[in-house]
Amino acid sequence: MAKNEIRLQYSGFVIFAAKLLSIATGLAFQFMIARTTTTSEYGLWFNLNDLLTYFTLLAAVLPFWAMRFVARGKKGAVKTGVVANLIISTVATTIYLLLIPSITYLLNIPQQYLFLYFLISIQIIELYFLNVLQSCLRAKVPHTIGYGLLVAEICKVVLGYLLIIRLNQPLFGAMISLIVAFIIQIVYYITLLHEELKQPIEWKYVKEWLKGSAANIYNVTGNQIAAFIFILLFVYGSEDARGYFGAARQIAMIITYSSFLAFALYPKLLTDKKTEDVETSLKMILMFAIPMVAGVLALPDSFLTLLQVKYADAVPVLIVLTIDAFILTLSTFLNFILFGLEKVDEKATISFKELTKSKLFLVFSLPYFRSFITLPTTFIVLSTYTQNQPLTSALAVSIINSSARFIMFIALYMVIRKMIKIKIPRKNIAKYAFASVTMAAILYLMPHPKRITTTLAMTAFGGIFYFALLIAIDKEARDLVSSIWKELTSRI
Repeated sequence: MAKNEIRLQYSGFVIFAAKLLSIATGLAFQFMIARTTTTSEYGLWFNLNDLLTYFTLLAAVLPFWAMRFVARGKKGAVKTGVVANLIISTVATTIYLLLIPSITYLLNIPQQYLFLYFLISIQIIELYFLNVLQSCLRAKVPHTIGYGLLVAEICKVVLGYLLIIRLNQPLFGAMISLIVAFIIQIVYYITLLHEELKQPIEWKYVKEWLKGSAANIYNVTGNQIAAFIFILLFVYGSEDARGYFGAARQIAMIITYSSFLAFALYPKLLTDKKTEDVETSLKMILMFAIPMVAGVLALPDSFLTLLQVKYADAVPVLIVLTIDAFILTLSTFLNFILFGLEKVDEKATISFKELTKSKLFLVFSLPYFRSFITLPTTFIVLSTYTQNQPLTSALAVSIINSSARFIMFIALYMVIRKMIKIKIPRKNIAKYAFASVTMAAILYLMPHPKRITTTLAMTAFGGIFYFALLIAIDKEARDLVSSIWKELTSRI
């Protein structure tokens, strides 16, 4: 890899552009699954992925520290991280294969789908592999992650069309498409890191990472405990409820892609702590996140219809999850700042005692407070008031989860305020909001399309209108666009 000279705007926009392009491929993939399955099967598809997350809990634990070591130029950190993560993935996969018969029995999964629950175990190893490779690339050349994403997304859709549509194998075809796409992505990343992978393994790094990883495990465990509400939704609300929630979330989560505009901020702050980078990143995120929120709120029924007409009933769920996605985007941005400024491992040693006193550990504790709010509330509401009412159950879970996330966001912001003074660009926000509301009002008043091509055309029109209006009223936006163009063209 090249010397660590990360270009904040270039890297951010390459990743963001890749994510935006992946919207089309992602929607196409979900469209193929949703249109060839029943609501129950679609809910089962999300359940497969819900279970997978419990066995990839540790996938990002060691890569968290590996990236920090790579960013600071520690020799052998790449190969050490890759080997260590693959060892953990082997253990996780073995445990999954041993437990899955009992898990599927407890969840009353029909026997004809049992093979899929075994097949998805391949993704456990792949996700561990991808996490560590992407973390190492992010430390030096974060934009290449976007290139790999594009390759994988194109492969996924092409294979998906052949297997899901042409061969009429919806769930099996979707699974194989993802597995093959991940393999291609992994091979591409390995070619970029081949020189670093020739370096010797430094097991002393693993010793330090394991000490620090107690906090990471504590954090990811807390997040997975919080995610148990989706299992409760599946059990008490039914497969249809999980399908409604999953469909709405597919649309809402697109908004979080705007956080990738600050993707390079974290590794950049590790080596070059410039507060102006924080303000620039915040402006870039809000410039895109605010109109994305406005657009979804203007045409929620049309966007849900992209998956299937029956999911248009989930409009209330999508509205709640859209606001939640915006809060999640801002929370991700704050996490980038905190992780970039934290110095607990700056000398390539990690003291567990110092780690427990750090801001990292405080933030890692937030998921537990969130679970304390969401789990008992979700259980009581689903089991007592909304059981077997799919749409009402999905809406209830979205409100509970979003409310808890907002409380955690406020807590996170209070922590960050003590580390750095973040200048809120109020004038910029006002202009972004004005252009977004104007665009959303026009879209809302127009007939809401039900056809895919018309919906995508209206979305493109809204985006063009927003940026045209914003550039007309905001000189700083014009300067930023000019700066972005120079960054992009300088790399061509």
